[in-house]
Amino acid sequence: MASLADIRAKLQAAEANTGNNRRSQGGDNAIYPHWNINEGSQSTIRFLPDADPNNSFFWVERNMIRLPFNGIKGEMDNKQQLVQVPCVEMWGESCPILAEVRTWFKDSSLEEMGRKYWKKRSYLFQGFVRENALADDTTPANPIRRFIMGSQIFNIIKTALMDPEMENLPTDYSNGLDFRIVKTSKGGYADYTTSTWARKETALTEAEQAALDQHGLYNLQDFMPKRPSEQELKVMKEMFEASVDGRPYDMDRWGAYYRPAGMMAPQTGGTSDATVAPPVQETAPAPTATAAPAPAPEPAPTPVAEAAPAPAEPAPATEAAPAGGSKAEDILAMIRSRQKAS
Repeated sequence: MASLADIRAKLQAAEANTGNNRRSQGGDNAIYPHWNINEGSQSTIRFLPDADPNNSFFWVERNMIRLPFNGIKGEMDNKQQLVQVPCVEMWGESCPILAEVRTWFKDSSLEEMGRKYWKKRSYLFQGFVRENALADDTTPANPIRRFIMGSQIFNIIKTALMDPEMENLPTDYSNGLDFRIVKTSKGGYADYTTSTWARKETALTEAEQAALDQHGLYNLQDFMPKRPSEQELKVMKEMFEASVDGRPYDMDRWGAYYRPAGMMAPQTGGTSDATVAPPVQETAPAPTATAAPAPAPEPAPTPVAEAAPAPAEPAPATEAAPAGGSKAEDILAMIRSRQKAS
């Protein structure tokens, strides 16, 4: 288990480098849906370390791309469907979707579309729910829950870890700290910026320690998206193009690979890789500098939009462009004409 000093050193190194260059099987309620708590409410959780001894942090980071579709092909209901695919930049590879999206930020009239398809970051943690603001939430047999946090909450966690007044890791079994998730709203979106750490250190209870002894810690990497194969990368790019063109989701063509939440895989063979949207929503980075850098991530219900925090990773710099309409048809026409020209 890494020490607090190790974590601080790695966070500082990551901060200095900014700008330079198995899935969950579902079926249980191990994921704690903090995004469902009522506005003005708060839940108290206690983070636990990762079972992976090679992970210096007590979380893992995920980068996902959301592909919206205008309904499902062959169905009358044209309700928007959302499919989530992993961004392969998580593995240090070039993402075929972001390679296209980055070029959009060179044109100011395409920025909004670029943000829509930019990768979304989330962070996976584990721990106990000590005070639960969700009246209808049932604690599973294994009370060690998993938490999917957006950048708002993560930045609060990260800032506290860098504070020299924090002497012990918040995951310490004897001298750890609780974290209070506080939900408010701002500009019509859920806001978690008033979430905070407890002021006093506490030890795990006998019941919590017994749960750890019985169930053990999760290896958080087991719940990360699967690394896409070459075929899956081709499917992702095809789905992306269909999404941008405003076409519906094609179950027969893509259902064996990536699907909307709750949709069963087709009985035609192939690798099933259903995806669901994470619980928090972030926007693409502000296009001010050159950008640097599963699928079944943790299951979660339809997300509540979260006000976007200041971006940690900038998207490509914008270039002057003639004024243009912001309608979807105009944007799509501009993208297609650029593709033809190239």
